[in-house]
Amino acid sequence: MSKTIDFYYAMLSPYAYLGFPGFIEIVKKHGAQVNFRPMAMAQKVFPATGGTPVAKRAPERLAYRLVELERWRKHNNMAMNLQPAFFPTDDTLAAGMAIAAREAGVDIGTFSFSVLRAVWAEERDISDAATLLDIAAACNLNGQELAQAAQTDAIRTRYDEDTDEAIRRGVFGAPFFFYKDEPFWGQDRLDFLDRALAD
Repeated sequence: MSKTIDFYYAMLSPYAYLGFPGFIEIVKKHGAQVNFRPMAMAQKVFPATGGTPVAKRAPERLAYRLVELERWRKHNNMAMNLQPAFFPTDDTLAAGMAIAAREAGVDIGTFSFSVLRAVWAEERDISDAATLLDIAAACNLNGQELAQAAQTDAIRTRYDEDTDEAIRRGVFGAPFFFYKDEPFWGQDRLDFLDRALAD
C-alpha cells in the first residue's frame, strides 16, 4: 500500500530549507509519495493562526531564532547564511512556478529545494524573475512557461486553495507534514514522521 505525505511549506522558510534533505531521505527510505503544497505563509497563514512575521518579532525572539538556526545548520551540516541578503522577500512567483510545474505533472521537490537554497545559501533574490528562470533551467524546467503559467488565474487560485486547505487542517508554520492525517510540525519532528511511516 502506498504511503502518502502532504507537505506544506513556504518558499522562504529557513526550517523548510534545513529539513528538506532529511525529509527526502525519509521519503526514499519508505518509498512514500509526496503531495508538495507551497503556501502563502506570511501573507495568509500567519495572520489566520496567530503567527508573527520575522520583522515584527521581539528582539529576544529574533536573537534566539539565530541561535537555533545556527544549531540546526551545524547539526545538518548545511551551507546557510543566517541573515541572507534577500529575506524577507516576495515568494509569490516562486510558489506559482512550483505549483504550475506540479499541475503539469512534474515532481517539484528539486525545484522547491533549489529555491530555498538560493535564499539561504546562495544570496539570491527569488523575487527576481531572472533568478527563478535560472533556477528552473538548472532543474531542467522551462522557466518561461512556468513563469507565464504562474500569472494565470488558475494557478493563483490553486495557490489560494492550497493555503486555505493548510489553514483548515491546522497548519501554522513550516515545514508541516501530514501522514494519515497525523500532523508533524517542523524539521525537528522528522524522526517521528520516520517512525510513523515505519509502522
